[in-house]
Amino acid sequence: MFDRRLVQYFDWGLLGAAFLLGLIGLIVLYSAVTAGTSNQHNILYLKQIVWFCGGLTVMVVFFLFNYKILDRWGVVIYLICIILLVCVLIFGKYVGGSRRWLAVGPVTIQPSELVKIAVIIILARHYSRYANTNGLTLIDLITPMALTVIPFALIVKQPDLGTAMLVLLLAASMTIFVKIEKRSFAYLMGGATITFPLIWFFLKGYQKQRIMTFLNPDRDPLGAGYHIIQSKIAIGSGMILGKGYLKGTQNILSFLPEQHTDFILSVLAEEWGFTGSLFLLIVYLFLISRGLTIAYKCRDNFGTILCFGITVMIFWQAFINVGMVMGLMPVVGVPLPLISYGGSSVITTMVGIGILMNVSMRRFMME
Repeated sequence: MFDRRLVQYFDWGLLGAAFLLGLIGLIVLYSAVTAGTSNQHNILYLKQIVWFCGGLTVMVVFFLFNYKILDRWGVVIYLICIILLVCVLIFGKYVGGSRRWLAVGPVTIQPSELVKIAVIIILARHYSRYANTNGLTLIDLITPMALTVIPFALIVKQPDLGTAMLVLLLAASMTIFVKIEKRSFAYLMGGATITFPLIWFFLKGYQKQRIMTFLNPDRDPLGAGYHIIQSKIAIGSGMILGKGYLKGTQNILSFLPEQHTDFILSVLAEEWGFTGSLFLLIVYLFLISRGLTIAYKCRDNFGTILCFGITVMIFWQAFINVGMVMGLMPVVGVPLPLISYGGSSVITTMVGIGILMNVSMRRFMME
């Protein structure tokens, strides 16, 4: 029987923030793709509209059922996503030097995006059962580390270092949230400090180049440093109010590489200026604060950890992308949630927001 309290607790603010971000994304994407004259660019915009409408549908689906179903089916969801990652390495579409996409009929998906939700669910499931007030020991962390390392290794193999590092950040954030025993935390920090410099020797040539460019973009202004330099020029030229919609010269003259994906914030900053960029960040801040509030008010351990994981997923993606286009972080190919072009990214974010709304609507059930 339908419970009227579900409507009473419906989070209209969360829905409004998600819809507003998607609308801003479509408006900015239109400007970014119209810089090109080919029909392919126009198709990208139409495809993004379809993906956004599909994302809204998926979001509705994910707040209709009780979120505790995800607890029971967490292992199955995780295994399906791992299988999809393996299929990418075997049958994946090879584009731009990497295999990240899997063709399913007429639709192309990026399983590494979906894996982020799967990792959040499986870790929330595990920690809701085994976390304690004394903190997790190194022995307790073996299973969560294995659950994280498997998708991390498969994503690195594609290669997609940006998404792989994001999976690690999600897992680390959730682990710290549920609390680590002090001695174990000290051991982990010490081990990370020792092994972190060794990662350099396992990076591919272009990945090392990105880090060197981050440290000094002017060392190769027409090559590896071109992205960052042009991005900072676009952001700076927008000043306070911007040049006006569809009037960004860096965008129109195609000086901005990947202006519809990783560097779409540069298009927004050039046309809408500091004011528009600040408004976008405020919407993200509202979305993140709502997610943390829902996690805090939830009386169920699984729901609390699940909401925190989804919220930090959105936070880290926005934080890394903003830092990347401003030259404060290396270029790692992390999309700006609901703004950058990409169907899998939109669907993943909308699934996460749908789960947040699900927990928010049903928090009275734990009272």
